[in-house]
Amino acid sequence: MTIKITHSRREGTLIRGAVRGDGSADVLKLRQWGATLRQGAKWSRTLGCWYLPFSRDKATYKPNLEQLAALLHGKGLEVTLTIDEDDRRTFTEQEEDRIERAADRAERFDGYADNAASRSQAAYEGAHRIADRIPFGQPTQREHHSTRRTERDRERIHSGMDRSIREGDKASYWSDRTRAAEAYETFRKNPGRTLRRIATLGADLRAVEKWQRGESAKGFARNPDDPELPRMHQDLTEQIEFWQKVIEEAEKKGYKVWSKADFSKGDFVLNRGRWFEVLRVNAKSVTIPHIHNGIGQKVVRAEGNRLDWTWKVPYDEVSGRKSALEMAQHLEQSAA
Repeated sequence: MTIKITHSRREGTLIRGAVRGDGSADVLKLRQWGATLRQGAKWSRTLGCWYLPFSRDKATYKPNLEQLAALLHGKGLEVTLTIDEDDRRTFTEQEEDRIERAADRAERFDGYADNAASRSQAAYEGAHRIADRIPFGQPTQREHHSTRRTERDRERIHSGMDRSIREGDKASYWSDRTRAAEAYETFRKNPGRTLRRIATLGADLRAVEKWQRGESAKGFARNPDDPELPRMHQDLTEQIEFWQKVIEEAEKKGYKVWSKADFSKGDFVLNRGRWFEVLRVNAKSVTIPHIHNGIGQKVVRAEGNRLDWTWKVPYDEVSGRKSALEMAQHLEQSAA
């Protein structure tokens, strides 16, 4: 039977046709095939074949797969290798799939938490039923016919309470995992985090465009004819467009995207629940007195601070703005 190794960005790297006892598993499990080059292939009952973890939506390293094919061939197996880097999912499809899988995880983890909580309660109640049969403060009566039963009961009580605690810890763990999975979409689409992501993606896109022009970027150059560059350009463009739409939706709901145009020296910026006087306005941030000056204070001015150091607040971490006049009015109203 022929073993077929295929890679596409839509499905990742899959190995079909391997059967138990043909010697392929020893090769596939070698910890050198995965994306990190430190992990082997895994068997998926859902797919009914072997796969390389974290290979979906990514370019493959062709020499690695060629080496895998050669090792399998050395086992006396027929092997074919097919790579299609252009068969891919759009970034929107990828993100929708991630959100759907997070929702599935949340539902599954919630079930685990409920089951563990039920087992914990059952063990607790079982231990108490045994304890309720023993009169409070009654000592173990040595050489009495009931001694062995009493000792067994005490062991069962101890074992039951121990099991109740262990299952309670499991319930707490799975509850935390449930909350994390439920918060996945909110975490991913947090406006401040999204703005930082857009800035990083924009820098990556500019680097790709330089490489395509034959220029150096990020300290090195690449072959302008590298077929991977157009794919990288397409992928980065899609990501930027997707996250820009997330920001547009956030703005419709009242989120303010701050920039250099919103501030002047002497204004006050709200950061981490405290107001700081703006010392300087920069392209990507405002310079303020060091945030440690804000300990125990609600408003930190340019003068009279215990630390002369400064701090920069990126615009995506700004929560509000007041002019010097607005701040004076605010303080006057607070004092009244």
